[in-house]
Amino acid sequence: MRCAKCGFENPEGMKFCGQCTAALVLVCPQCRAENPPGFKFCGQCTAALTHPAAKTRTAESAIAIREGDEAAAIDGERKTVTALFADIKGSTELEQNLDPEEARAIIDPALKIMIDAARRYDGYVQSTGDGIFALFGAPIAHEDHPQRALHAALRMQQEIRGYGDRLLEGGGGPIEIRVGVNTGEVVMRPLKTGVSNTEYAPIGLTTNLASRMQAVARTGSVVVSEATRKLVEGYFRLKSIGPTKVKGVSEPVQVYEVTGPGPLRTRLQRAASRGYTKFVGREREMEALQHAGAGEDRTWANCCGGGRGRRRQVAPVS
Repeated sequence: MRCAKCGFENPEGMKFCGQCTAALVLVCPQCRAENPPGFKFCGQCTAALTHPAAKTRTAESAIAIREGDEAAAIDGERKTVTALFADIKGSTELEQNLDPEEARAIIDPALKIMIDAARRYDGYVQSTGDGIFALFGAPIAHEDHPQRALHAALRMQQEIRGYGDRLLEGGGGPIEIRVGVNTGEVVMRPLKTGVSNTEYAPIGLTTNLASRMQAVARTGSVVVSEATRKLVEGYFRLKSIGPTKVKGVSEPVQVYEVTGPGPLRTRLQRAASRGYTKFVGREREMEALQHAGAGEDRTWANCCGGGRGRRRQVAPVS
C-alpha cells in the first residue's frame, strides 16, 4: 500500500506508514469507518472523505490547508511595495545588563511607538523581537506607499527621541533606533494561521535590501535606497551618503539619508517642478484658447481705457 504522503510502499494491512508514520487509511468523519486510499466518499455512508495532506514550509514558500480538501500551494500576487525595518540600537546589551522584566519595561514602550507610527499610515506590521518590519502598499494598496513609509519612519524617530529624553530624565539610559526603507517588487503570499486569521509573507530581494538599509543606517537616522529616492524626491529632503557596500549584494548600493519633509505635498506640485507634459494633437483647442484670451484683452482695453479705472460690466446683447 503506497503512502500518500511520502510515496513509500507499505505491506498490506498496515494502518500507518513505516517511513513517515502517516495514516494509510481514510477515516470517515461521519461514521468513523475505515476506507482504503483513493476513496473520495465513504463506502459505508457516502460522506465526503478528508484526504491526508502534507504541510511543507520553506523560506521561499508556504502551503495552506484548504478546509476539508487536499492541501494546495497558494499562488502569490506580485506587488510593488515599500518595506521598512526599524531596530532598537543596543537592545542586546540592554537585556544583558538588566533583569528581563526591567528590560521589557523599557523596550515595550519603544516597540509600541514604532508599531503605532507604522499603523498610522496603514502599514502592515510584524514584530522582529527588538524591532519591527512594516510593509506599505500591501495588503492595503496605496499609490503613495513610499511617502507613507517615510512619514512613519520620521514619526518613529521623533517620538523615540522624546521617549529617550524622558528615560534620561528618570535616570535611565538612552534609547535610539535605526530605520531602513526600500521600494520594489515582491510576491505576496497569504498564509492562513487560523479560521479567520491570515498573515502575509513578502518574498523577494526588496525586503532583504530594506533590512540591509537599516543595518547601514546610523543611530537616530532614516536611510533609503535609490529605488525609494526616485519616488520620494521633493516630498522629502535627502542627503546622499554615496555608494555603500551592502552585505549580500555584489555591487555598491546608493544610499540616502532622509533629513525631513520636503517642499512638495501633492503629485501636481511635483509634476510642475519637472515641467508639464506638452499637449499633442490639440492645436485647434490651443488656438481657441489663445483667441478667447486675446478677445478678453481687447474687451478690457475698450471698457477701461487701456487699463485705467475699474473694469465695467458689459450687459450681454439680447
